[in-house]
Amino acid sequence: MYKTNLHDLPQARFQYVMEHDEEHIRLEMKTDFRTLKKQALWAGLKPGMRVADIGCGSGKTSSFLRRLAGPAGEVVGLDGSEKRIAFAREKYGQKGMDFIQHDLKQPLNGLGLFDFIWVRFFLEYNKSRAEAIIESLRRALKPSGILCLIDLDNNCLSHFGMSERLDAAIHRVVQYLMDHHDFDPFAGRKLYSLLYDLQFKDIEVHMEPHHLIYGDLKEAERYTWLKKLEVAAPKSDSAFADFPGGYQEFSREFTDFFSSSRRFTYTPIISCRGRRP
Repeated sequence: MYKTNLHDLPQARFQYVMEHDEEHIRLEMKTDFRTLKKQALWAGLKPGMRVADIGCGSGKTSSFLRRLAGPAGEVVGLDGSEKRIAFAREKYGQKGMDFIQHDLKQPLNGLGLFDFIWVRFFLEYNKSRAEAIIESLRRALKPSGILCLIDLDNNCLSHFGMSERLDAAIHRVVQYLMDHHDFDPFAGRKLYSLLYDLQFKDIEVHMEPHHLIYGDLKEAERYTWLKKLEVAAPKSDSAFADFPGGYQEFSREFTDFFSSSRRFTYTPIISCRGRRP
């Protein structure tokens, strides 16, 4: 295994729009092996590969990638959050897997080269830095190594059945997050061009529903969506001008809408893979 020198890695203050004490719970609930396996095998992950999991969060995704890479493989999970890395090391640390706190806006110096780099649900929090991040990751790939980018498109914005004022407030919240927290609800549609502009070869794209919510609400969907609302929405007080009761009234109306079996919500997920030239 490549021995990482942690002192070679730049450490910086990490900012994350979804930061809260229970974020590891939300990340654990929204990650399942069957979906990840389908995405990773499509992207070209094979046993024996050396893998980097960018924005690894709680480490659950890294543990699934480690399972797919097999006994001869290695996975390095990287995240900017000290809390998330500590949780990942405690819960998922094992032979052939390492978790490192790293400012992912900085180059991956001191880590060696990878056969496969996995970037899922990360670029949506780095709107202005996406191109620079991908250029940095390209340099961390072996020749013909695979870079897999996966992100949502029209994130949080596709609902039917809500009031006009609720829909307008959600759009204002998302716009605030775009303007002040580098959030990108349209990250998915940009993935192909990011790889194309850096001259990756053998680029392929796949799109399917990520959220497709109708009828009775599953508990995992309830928790993850309402937690996103609780953490992200209050960052923009001005978004709730149409609600005399402010954020609290907005929250009650969204909860009622989302809990209704009549509600329809969807979000496309776009996967893009390419090989380093």
